[in-house]
Amino acid sequence: MKSIIKYIERMKPFFEKVAANPYLTAIRDGFVAVMPVILFSSLFILVAYVPNIWGFHWPKHIEEIIMKVYTFTMGMIAVYISGTVTKSLTDNKNIKLPKTNQINVISTFIAAESALLILAMNPVKDGINIDMLGTKGLIASFLVAFIVPNIYYVCIKNNITIKMPPQVPGNIAQAFKDMIPFALSVSFFWIIDILVRHLTEGNLAELVTILLSPLFTAANGYLGFAIIFGFIAFFWFIGVHGPSVVGPAVVAIMYNNQAENLRLFREGQHASFALTQSTQDFVALMGGTGATYNVLNHTC
Repeated sequence: MKSIIKYIERMKPFFEKVAANPYLTAIRDGFVAVMPVILFSSLFILVAYVPNIWGFHWPKHIEEIIMKVYTFTMGMIAVYISGTVTKSLTDNKNIKLPKTNQINVISTFIAAESALLILAMNPVKDGINIDMLGTKGLIASFLVAFIVPNIYYVCIKNNITIKMPPQVPGNIAQAFKDMIPFALSVSFFWIIDILVRHLTEGNLAELVTILLSPLFTAANGYLGFAIIFGFIAFFWFIGVHGPSVVGPAVVAIMYNNQAENLRLFREGQHASFALTQSTQDFVALMGGTGATYNVLNHTC
């Protein structure tokens, strides 16, 4: 037993580095930034469907009016996440650059959202399909958010920009400075989109979802639960913030499952996806890791 504890203690610095990884940190901070969107949109689900418990159902057109807010908030969460995660990672990249030559956070934010729209939107007969801009597009939003700041970082660090004379106002000069990294970022994902649609007859967000579907299915069973929440407890045990390590790896699965449960419920079917953010908050981690609130109540 002592040898196991010593081995775990030797691994602690490695796990601390994982927890402090800028990409995992960016995902965590990105979701914290959009928490008002998630909480606000949830209110409209309550208004729309909680009355069903007492047998009251809104007329269909009223339900659609209520859920319109949800559709264009939580229903487009991937767009917002692509921007907030990009912002967090850009801040990290700016630490490595001189104060006089920083990456424009707003520009990377816009570039990431533009790239995700290219990757995830599908044209339809009467307009566009935004299905992949919600929870289904989260993995694609992570890819965009990880790559765009790095493209900007390379350009800014190596002065691959359009330089204007000192007489030009700062905001105008900044716009020209951002032009090349913005163009490279969006063009990179535009080319990726062309290749993916040509090879798969779908978009990148759909392709990633299909490729990761076995992982989504495995994580939704009892074994997946045990591994996910067991690792959270394990990291706390060795002095590392468990959710910081495990959370970014499973958050996309949780929110996608939550959206799927809502879809099934609205279709009158059983909401069968167990691994969701709500399950984590109100079952597995209620009161703390290991459902300590329930344990204390049982003990008392």
